[in-house]
Amino acid sequence: METTLRGVGVSHGVAIGEVRHMGTAVLEPPAKQIPAEEGGREQGRARQAVEAVAADLMARGNLAGGEAQAVLEAQAMIAQDPELMADVDRRITVGSSAERAVYDAFSHYRELLAGAGEYMAGRVADLDDVRNRIVARLLGVPMPGVPDSDEPYVLIARDLAPADTALLDPALVLGFVTEEGGPTSHSAILARALGVPAVVALPGAGELAEGTVVAVDGSTGEIFVDPSAEKRAELEAAAAERKAALAASTGPGATSDGHKVPLLANVGGPADVPAAVEAGAEGVGLFRTEFLFLDDSTKAPSEETQVEAYRKVLEAFPEGRVVVRVLDAGADKPLDFLTPSDEPNPALGVRGLRTLLDHPEVLRTQLTALAKAAEGLPVYLEVMAPMVADRADAEAFADACREAGLRAKFGAMVEIPSAALRARSILQEVEFLSLGTNDLAQYTFAADRQVGAVSRLQDPWQPALLDLVALSAEAAKAEGKSCGVCGEAASDPLLACVLTGLGVTSLSMGAASIPYVRATLGKYTLAQCERAAAAARAADSAEEARTAAQAVLSGE
Repeated sequence: METTLRGVGVSHGVAIGEVRHMGTAVLEPPAKQIPAEEGGREQGRARQAVEAVAADLMARGNLAGGEAQAVLEAQAMIAQDPELMADVDRRITVGSSAERAVYDAFSHYRELLAGAGEYMAGRVADLDDVRNRIVARLLGVPMPGVPDSDEPYVLIARDLAPADTALLDPALVLGFVTEEGGPTSHSAILARALGVPAVVALPGAGELAEGTVVAVDGSTGEIFVDPSAEKRAELEAAAAERKAALAASTGPGATSDGHKVPLLANVGGPADVPAAVEAGAEGVGLFRTEFLFLDDSTKAPSEETQVEAYRKVLEAFPEGRVVVRVLDAGADKPLDFLTPSDEPNPALGVRGLRTLLDHPEVLRTQLTALAKAAEGLPVYLEVMAPMVADRADAEAFADACREAGLRAKFGAMVEIPSAALRARSILQEVEFLSLGTNDLAQYTFAADRQVGAVSRLQDPWQPALLDLVALSAEAAKAEGKSCGVCGEAASDPLLACVLTGLGVTSLSMGAASIPYVRATLGKYTLAQCERAAAAARAADSAEEARTAAQAVLSGE
């Protein structure tokens, strides 16, 4: 009998296939005492396992490239965390085996983070995956992971670690469903990059029996269990219609009455550029530069290394717009040479621009490298700072850009509610705004973006978040300046129309989403988008906002 479940759709498309479950987690190792004389050997075993796992994660990242590489390199850094290793050594000294010491040290670290409200606390898939890989290596058992199958299937998991998501084979994994996660979790971001339909935050997903046929709609978040022939035909027809619309939609982003809305790509490095170009991106709306700094957390990359990497991206978009975000270190992207290891709550502490202003030499080198990378190129370079809180932050960043001789537009990311509320003040110092809706939602609702339990508050359709977007866009219009969105909200085609109606002047997203957004935006006039935006803001919940906007655009 057909039943319908609903989670959070995070990656467009429809997948129909049999359920296969992710391998079970590594069993908890036994708590046995070891003789004191074996302590040195056990500590050596633990270090070897940690180094092997870190090397494996780095290798997987190199294979995957792009966004996945940065995520996996961050995981490798977790594995090698010196405080964690010191705790492992201490536990072995008092009689724990290597595997038990690793298991307990990671569990203790996880509890500490959760108790302190840390930004990383919700990244349970990342943290648990690193622990499981180390313990599995020490126990000499295979690491559980993506199931072996000769036939395509729909993957079901409690959550997916980045190491697994990054190397999924889209030819076999038709789509995936997780119980945990949210719209901005690592799994969601990587699913969109892969172009695999995905639904997250679906309670009870693990109870779906192996071999059950399900239909996954990554746009609506609906899961149809044992779908009827009629439902299959309906979904397949809708998917075919969507595919045809994508193929027919080309050229710059615009509404049906010609209002231009440039569609840009979010990239994590040169490896992401080919997909962006193929998707018809009109430029880059968010160039994340952290990938360069994650290779070695003990020191910043040289100016020459940075120039080479930046120029590869700039050359790919001649006469296009490339918006570069300077290093956003801290919180979930700690760097040994920049960020303190004992900060009680990094998400609310020294991160982003605050970190760079405390280390002006790092900012100066990056800005100088960007200036040199753009020399002689016809690209329209724009550089923005993350985590801008007020006009003083914006002024400090603009001054640093000028001192570095950077010939580019200077901008500020709106990720903190104060920046949206005082956007007009900030625009006295910079030339554009870019809304990072992922962090803006996190800080607006006090809802960690990696915790599935609060995913409803991470929904970019939340009316309060739309109000902050509108405030920022209105401020930019009043100052004659631009205001784009570079958060994951822009990848939702329906929401892209609403954002356009709110006054946003450009939309930046993962390359795989660009055709969907272009096709949908081209169906409606600017006036329709504005009415949809007003209806969404008048709602009291994310679901009501989505329904109200859809009703306006469908003419109901």
